[in-house]
Amino acid sequence: MDRRSFLRTSALGGTAAAAAGLAAPAVAQGRTSCVIVSTWPRDFPGLGTSAQRLAGLIEEATDGAIATEYYAAGERVGAFDVFDEVASGNAQAFHAADYYWKGVHPSFCYVCSVPFGLTALEQNAFMHYMGGQELWDELGDRYGLKGWLAGNTGCQPGGWFNKEMNSPADFRGLNMRIPGIGGDMMAKMGTSVVSLPGGQIFEALVSGTIDATEWVGPWNDYFLNLHEAARFYYNPGAQEPGPSLSLTFNKSWLTSLPAWQQRAIQACCHMENDRMMAEYNANNGQYLARLINDHGVQLRDFNEDIFDAFGDAAEEVFDEVRQHDELAERMHQAFLSARADVGHWLSISEQQFARNRNRVLGL
Repeated sequence: MDRRSFLRTSALGGTAAAAAGLAAPAVAQGRTSCVIVSTWPRDFPGLGTSAQRLAGLIEEATDGAIATEYYAAGERVGAFDVFDEVASGNAQAFHAADYYWKGVHPSFCYVCSVPFGLTALEQNAFMHYMGGQELWDELGDRYGLKGWLAGNTGCQPGGWFNKEMNSPADFRGLNMRIPGIGGDMMAKMGTSVVSLPGGQIFEALVSGTIDATEWVGPWNDYFLNLHEAARFYYNPGAQEPGPSLSLTFNKSWLTSLPAWQQRAIQACCHMENDRMMAEYNANNGQYLARLINDHGVQLRDFNEDIFDAFGDAAEEVFDEVRQHDELAERMHQAFLSARADVGHWLSISEQQFARNRNRVLGL
């Protein structure tokens, strides 16, 4: 497989809220057309292939009653234009990381991931059983949208840097690609933040337009060739501990479908949400080994001074986010409750077991 074939440039567009409204779905011989646009390069491992797989699964689960047409970033609209494309009714659904819509409303970031936030297990608990989905639905109603979780890439590394990062002062003056509230956190550290879709990151890092970047994790970072553009790979990341991906629909279109088709779509999203996380866990370890052993990548840990500075910066950002409006405040409070309750339980169950298991086995 040619890793360079995945480096496709996606147009960079603004994200402004558009009025949702769509006529009855186009139906031909009992088949309803569903155009899905995404923020990912075509055939990109994990992100792209998961979205493509989900599009096919929806058609299969509905026995062809919903005929999906999938468009990767740049094939129909630019990566960051998919929100407007679906909210306006020009397409029926998008697959994306919702923190890209921070400029529309900061609460979208909590649907995906925020600094010092929720792991994939915690995020699933929050969204399914602790009010997260209901708050997301309320947010989506403002823009005529309805989304479901449809993937997770797991805890992300801190990113790729072209110099060693030894103190918080080393972040001042850097140009770094990092989206969402994580980007706001880095801005508080004195970093100049750039938001780029995946297909543009490698060229920007090679050309020196940016000095550092975070992307997803070893599996995806390998296929984006980031090890050819930067030497130092820092871990762990504070910015995205469990980023969820969503499949989000034009709500007018979605609710015009028969109830069984809506349930079938939801079930497909739940299935892909589990499958994507399993796929990332199966691949990240082996690709990290390739990066280190075959390409000489230097894996480094952020020290405690840096991580403490991340924490202080994140709290500043959260204070600003909460002031956006009443919904942002309620979303933040629900997030805090889930982080405390589920995080505490996992710290005395799975995490404590894993630490002792790995100690005993020397892992």
